[in-house]
Amino acid sequence: MSGHVKGTLFVDYVRMLRGHKGTDWSKHLAPEDVSFLVQRIEPDTWYPMESFERMGLAILSEIAHGDLETVRSFGRVSIDWLCQQEPRLLAAGDPLDTLMRFRVLRQGFFDYPALDIASASDGEASIRVGYGMGARAEEAASWQTLGFFERLLEVAGGRDVKAWFSTRVWAGDASTMIELRWEA
Repeated sequence: MSGHVKGTLFVDYVRMLRGHKGTDWSKHLAPEDVSFLVQRIEPDTWYPMESFERMGLAILSEIAHGDLETVRSFGRVSIDWLCQQEPRLLAAGDPLDTLMRFRVLRQGFFDYPALDIASASDGEASIRVGYGMGARAEEAASWQTLGFFERLLEVAGGRDVKAWFSTRVWAGDASTMIELRWEA
């Protein structure tokens, strides 16, 4: 993997790690990753996906204790802050337009096609996930992404939001697909 993630998203992981001061992060992180914990993360700066992956695995191990539902919750919680940082993301009362806005803004979050809205129409969408990480990190990041889109649709006004994986690369499928259904 050789992509980058924008500081707007990278800072979430750094905040979680900083919030657990008693944890020895050096057992999970490379020295260059640990250095990010003591520097200011700039929202418009690109950061290495390799560091993002290692931080995600550290969070999965030490904070979420391997529980992917907790990781899904992290994804859900991240939406409110992201909508404050990127007010153009939310089309209040219009989940489909919000997804279309995400499609445009996605290029500002990753410098490679980590997420792609494969299809979207009123009340349903399919998201292709491909972070290009190791299997465990890809699984955790996909669960976080599932929670992210669930909450994004709710904040945009979607009701009775349902989200699930139709395919999973970590289970041997060719790609990971998240299916979303909601009522307007």
